[in-house]
Amino acid sequence: MQKKVLFTASTFSHILNFHLPYLAQFKRLGWQVHVACGGLPADGLPDIPGADAVFALPFKKKMLAAGNFQAARLLRQKIAAEKYALVSTHTSLAAFFTRLAAATALSPRPLLLNMVHGYLFDDQTPALKKTVLLSAEKLMAGCTDLLLTMNRWDLAAARKYRLGCRIDFIPGVGVDFSRFAASGEGAASGQARRVQLGLGPQDWLLVYAAEFSGRKSQAVLLRALAELAQAGPLPGRLVLLLAGQGDKLAECRQLAGQLGLLAAGGPVQAIFPGQCGDMPQWYAAADAAVSASRSEGLPFNIMEAMQAGLPVVASAVKGHLDLLQEGESGLLYPYGDAAACAAQLARLLREPGLAVRLGQNAHRQVQQYGLEQVFPQVWAQYERIIEQIK
Repeated sequence: MQKKVLFTASTFSHILNFHLPYLAQFKRLGWQVHVACGGLPADGLPDIPGADAVFALPFKKKMLAAGNFQAARLLRQKIAAEKYALVSTHTSLAAFFTRLAAATALSPRPLLLNMVHGYLFDDQTPALKKTVLLSAEKLMAGCTDLLLTMNRWDLAAARKYRLGCRIDFIPGVGVDFSRFAASGEGAASGQARRVQLGLGPQDWLLVYAAEFSGRKSQAVLLRALAELAQAGPLPGRLVLLLAGQGDKLAECRQLAGQLGLLAAGGPVQAIFPGQCGDMPQWYAAADAAVSASRSEGLPFNIMEAMQAGLPVVASAVKGHLDLLQEGESGLLYPYGDAAACAAQLARLLREPGLAVRLGQNAHRQVQQYGLEQVFPQVWAQYERIIEQIK
């Protein structure tokens, strides 16, 4: 009988962006692959390469929303009907309700692999919120046959609180660096983008590609830019490109306007191009990458910027701390501190040779996270759990 695996996540984009190589490997081995996610696009179910069946779930961001329990009910029915041998679950909310469904299904439970892409709590999380989130993970620990983490803090927390039957570490899921053009082509496309924005050699383009959400904290960067503008003359124009969509986009646009950052051609400017499917070209155009995130697993946007040879200025939070070493491959500042962020940006702008040195070190250090290096390590973990299937 053909074995079946189910992948779940809060959004289809998560599967499309991070897990297609693993779906393909299951297919090569003769498995039937199903995918169930929230975030149904307006134009219907997406075409997911390697998936034999795709269905939508009514996941909502609020933990106790009725849609999440409806999603668990649908998953429980699907698990009973399809008799999956393995369920691979991703993103915190989907992981909780998927495991809840599997644990309460009226059928033999499939083996469960939970890949942690960044717990939504850490040592700085308010006590009540941390207790609620940690309790949810503890509740599901007994049915989590294999738990995989991808940064040091999450690994330590998972082991301390015994959040899975077996706990291990992976260096992310692997970044496909082949998306980046050869150096000559990349430089040409990058220069074209700079011309499009009216940027000269002395001007600086900063890039941050992320969903507009409270956790990604784009407002911190906007305030840091405003502080730089008030601090004195800059080497040239300073432009911040904030790529992405999300609930906080309109709020950030409004803040940028209030701070005087929307004037085209101004000395300090923020631009909002929306969702960008061509980030390698923007990285080729950029002088540096920035991040203001509250927490991360092992962020692709930082690793892609490092691959492009860009210096990175980022908040000193888990995930970032695993990738960047202060003064060696990046510059770090306390989360939420716009003044400290502005100070690190000023240092990058004004210290001769610093940007080049950081970018070169970043490019060298990030090679270990490429898909070719990481895929065998992650697939070895899948093989460990597949071996348990009778």
